[in-house]
Amino acid sequence: MVSHECLQPRLTDTIESLSWKAWAVKLRTGLGIALLNLGLSIAPVVIPTPVQGAEEIYFPYGLLEFSLPISALEAYAKEGKIEPELAFYANYVDPQQLEQLRQALITPIEVTPVAIAQFLYSPQGEAILRRLGEVIQTKAGQDGFYAIRAALIKAAADPEGFTLLNVLREFPTYGIRINSTRSFELIEELSALSRRTQQAIATVNQQSFTEARAWTDVEYPIQLPPDFSELPDLQQSGSFTYTKQTLTLTDQSRGRRLPVDLYLPIPSSPPKEETATFPVVVISHGLGSERMTFAYLAQHLASYGFAVAVPEHPGSNAEQLQALSKGLANEVTPPSELINRPLDIQFLLDELEQAYGEQLNLQDVGVVGQSFGGYTALALAGANINFEQLEEDCAQLDNSLNLSLLLQCRALELPQTDYQFRDPRVKAAIAINPVGSTIFGQSQFSQIQIPLMLVAGSNDTVAPALPEQIRPFTWLTTPEKYLVLLNKGTHFSALAPSPDDIALPAPVLGPDPQIAFNYMQALSVAFFKTYIAEQPEYQPYLNAGYAEYLSQDPMPLSLVESLMPKQLVETSRNEQGNNERGEQSESYGHSPTHQQNLVPVNP
Repeated sequence: MVSHECLQPRLTDTIESLSWKAWAVKLRTGLGIALLNLGLSIAPVVIPTPVQGAEEIYFPYGLLEFSLPISALEAYAKEGKIEPELAFYANYVDPQQLEQLRQALITPIEVTPVAIAQFLYSPQGEAILRRLGEVIQTKAGQDGFYAIRAALIKAAADPEGFTLLNVLREFPTYGIRINSTRSFELIEELSALSRRTQQAIATVNQQSFTEARAWTDVEYPIQLPPDFSELPDLQQSGSFTYTKQTLTLTDQSRGRRLPVDLYLPIPSSPPKEETATFPVVVISHGLGSERMTFAYLAQHLASYGFAVAVPEHPGSNAEQLQALSKGLANEVTPPSELINRPLDIQFLLDELEQAYGEQLNLQDVGVVGQSFGGYTALALAGANINFEQLEEDCAQLDNSLNLSLLLQCRALELPQTDYQFRDPRVKAAIAINPVGSTIFGQSQFSQIQIPLMLVAGSNDTVAPALPEQIRPFTWLTTPEKYLVLLNKGTHFSALAPSPDDIALPAPVLGPDPQIAFNYMQALSVAFFKTYIAEQPEYQPYLNAGYAEYLSQDPMPLSLVESLMPKQLVETSRNEQGNNERGEQSESYGHSPTHQQNLVPVNP
């Protein structure tokens, strides 16, 4: 007997994974990032349709097979009508989830057939298709790799726009078969990862709370601690005015042309001795981004007396993804960018030294990087590419739920030599949503000996907080280290929109990006004033107590200076114990009494 009640939690997971939150919220300025997220989001669900258009979706379950006509989905999506074939499934989800499904089916994404084809034929696109093909198959049960690619490209050419419903229509076989075994495995893996992540996040938040209390008790045992409301508000602009210059630098040896925005503070008149030369901060943008993404942070730091240089990396910027979408490039970013990005910063510092040596202090430089820029910052800080770790981890790439590995594993295409990106001029670094767990691994994170701040978003699905920031933080051996957690923050929460950006839905950006901007501004000033400008009076801002003071709903802030690996191990053990107890109490019946939408499974 098949107990339909046993299907409810899994059907709910499936509906949620098809929701607007999973289908459209992952878009960013570049096609590569958009489809990268799209691929994983719909992995445990449905897609597809034949030369004439798919008519039925099949869900094998045990010895039976459920089916759902695509016409029933279409009627619900376009008219809000729940036909009998859909009503069977609708009984197991709440109205909100049904509405999410409806929005997912009909919400268009602006993308051209050329753009989507270029991405799907790239290494990253093919990696995603391999994953999807395990779950979304042809009616005959064959791998759906080619059928999915054809459906996605054809749907992008549909006059009604690129929607999930149109992808289903364009699947090039009569029926779409969902590999329920693999689908449920992926759902379970996603659920387990989510549980581990949430427990690790709870550990970080608790540690931040503990450190805030300890800071008060240890640092100020017999006197009142600083009242941050009476100290300068680092979220507000500083006292310096500044100018902005746009430079174009050309590295002839690598054939690289670097546009750079340079923010220069204006010295007081007559200049004070301490402002005779300005400390320098370099900001490295992420994949598919550009110079304006962190203009807000550059301007803020400049107002505090920092000279800020913001280069644009030509092989991994928005222009690169635009070239991909127009058929002028064949990949999201070439593996050589893993080399060129840190060399771009080194070249930039050399050029600034020659042109502005008397104005700038280029022996004590700070670096900020986000995502791919976070990788860049970590490389300059002393982490080298770890090919042994890459060989081990990337062998399981198709089974990983960590999207950032699609970028990190491209390093295996590089000549395996000892790359040395450490620049002794870089004395402190902030890595926001960085990627590096595999390309560096524990051995290389432990080589970083300069002050380092890692910033994580609890809802980051591109560079997940647990594998990419929380666990790597426990690998650090530098005594000056900070882990900052934006609760409910995403991979894009700290990024300001640029004029050419695609408008992103709120769930992609997080609850309130301005809150994230304020956090980054205040913490960056405190961090670089302490470690680059050598002004120790800013040190009291770098602790959990100040994070509590800054913290705002709906994106609460935590900061920790210490987190032991065993704390995460204990979290994992607790989760495993809970799972085992749950599995012992879970049973699935098999009842053939409900025959609606059931067809025999072909052997």
